[in-house]
Amino acid sequence: MANPMFILFVESQKRSREFYKSVLQSEPTLDVEGMTMFDIAEKISLGLMPEPNISSILGSGVPNPSQGNGIPRCEVYLFVENPDARLQDVMDAGGTIISNMSERSWGDSVAYGMDPDGHIIALAKQKETK
Repeated sequence: MANPMFILFVESQKRSREFYKSVLQSEPTLDVEGMTMFDIAEKISLGLMPEPNISSILGSGVPNPSQGNGIPRCEVYLFVENPDARLQDVMDAGGTIISNMSERSWGDSVAYGMDPDGHIIALAKQKETK
């Protein structure tokens, strides 16, 4: 099986590329017209595809993804060293802060933001185990 990738449908590939470069603190591994990819973990990639490109692939049999722009459609859950500092990166890159870091019922400490297209960004630190 090939390595998994998750693709977000975005209004502006350029805007989203710059946003994720800042939030992920890395350069894309692929950046061509119609697709930008980042490695977000070992053997896992995050892709950014412009809404018109995916619409032309999907055709008229499904709703146009641009109709959902701004509505949270997924969550990108990232484990980071300092969620509060990275949440500031989300805001500085043009995103929105949803909630500051706090311990969640499942044990992780998580801060939440939103990218310019409405996708949720969770910045998490795992609970320390002894």
